Amino acid sequence: MNRYAGFKLLIVDDNQNNLYTLRSLIEKHMDVAILEATSGQQAIDVALADGDIDLIILDVQMPEMDGFQTASMLKIRKKTRDIPIIFLTAAFKSHEFQQKGFEVGGVDYLLKPIDDLLLLNKLSTYFRLIEKERELNRVLEEKVAERTRELADAKRYLENIINTMGEALLVLGPGGKITQANPAARAMLGYADDTLIGMAIGDVFEEDEAEQANAFMGSWLEAVIRSGVIKDIAARFIAADQSQIPILFSRTAMLDERGKPVMIILIAKDMTGYQRTDCDDASD
Repeated sequence: MNRYAGFKLLIVDDNQNNLYTLRSLIEKHMDVAILEATSGQQAIDVALADGDIDLIILDVQMPEMDGFQTASMLKIRKKTRDIPIIFLTAAFKSHEFQQKGFEVGGVDYLLKPIDDLLLLNKLSTYFRLIEKERELNRVLEEKVAERTRELADAKRYLENIINTMGEALLVLGPGGKITQANPAARAMLGYADDTLIGMAIGDVFEEDEAEQANAFMGSWLEAVIRSGVIKDIAARFIAADQSQIPILFSRTAMLDERGKPVMIILIAKDMTGYQRTDCDDASD
């Protein structure tokens, strides 16, 4: 038989003889740690002070603060609200009485005089449920931890690629503000650290055609969204010292599930030193 070592049970009854009987029965068949309280207030104090109680057996008929009032007080406290409560009573027979017990957070009830086998079966049932929940939580935590490690590894891998790539990479918000720039972009444009962050793309970029440049935040953005990816477009970066750097760039719009742009990725290659002609394919 599973002795349920490691579990902690709080038994609450204003009658010391009843507590002794309960403790003796449970200790005979189970290795659970047992805490006792002789009043509702003491039960609340013990539960709040301990913090690791798995189950409470709570007598309903107690002076000053009865079991229903005690359960209500336990359920409104974050530290104790999730502890299952089994009510113990000699009067828990009418439907209204039972309903009240469930309304204040009880999960089950036992009638006095106690049926030993029924009590042990109920305790075993709840301890098994708690064991299963803990195992599920442990497996879930392991999966979350594994997924977190995988995401962290993927993020580091992607960051290494971005930080070591030779091309300049700029990430723009949907309004055209720069939200991320890799080291190659900062070096190419002559900006240190995160100075580029928050600047408008129009401050550091212009396309070859004046018409395109004038419509940068209008038709350009719309074109990116419509086409998804635009590749190998000739343009110029405007460096921090206002010098112009010829580039060949590609831009991609990343859309959400509604088709709204959430970011635009621009990758540019420095074309300084490359000779551009308009008649590469012309014959003599």
